[in-house]
Amino acid sequence: MSGVRVLTCIVVTPEMTVRESPAQFVVVPLYDGELGIAPGHSAMIGRLGYGEMRITEGDRTDRYYVDGGFVQVSGNIVSVLTNRAVPAKQIDPRVAAEQLEAARQKKANSPELLEIRARAEQQARAQMRVAARA
Repeated sequence: MSGVRVLTCIVVTPEMTVRESPAQFVVVPLYDGELGIAPGHSAMIGRLGYGEMRITEGDRTDRYYVDGGFVQVSGNIVSVLTNRAVPAKQIDPRVAAEQLEAARQKKANSPELLEIRARAEQQARAQMRVAARA
């Protein structure tokens, strides 16, 4: 596979294909850190966390907030399956801050409700980080 310099990056949500384009490098947020993917990367499947996905094509890097899901690398195809993929420029930091405050105010008196509140807080914090970098 030497000599191949381009990935195909496909980003899909339940509603639509958000992006299908060539890329030189893709960075995705895994649940336990970031993963950088270059052409020739070994095959893998990973669980996504909440955070910033970066797709570099030429001298341009596009940033997205992704909301969990999975990433699969097979050959030079990177498939991202996520609940949401929002361009970073479309995230309003004030709205994300309001979502974080609302999540903090949720009552959580059972393990399930604690988990729901923690997930909402993680999502809001991740959106705030992505918006700050945009």
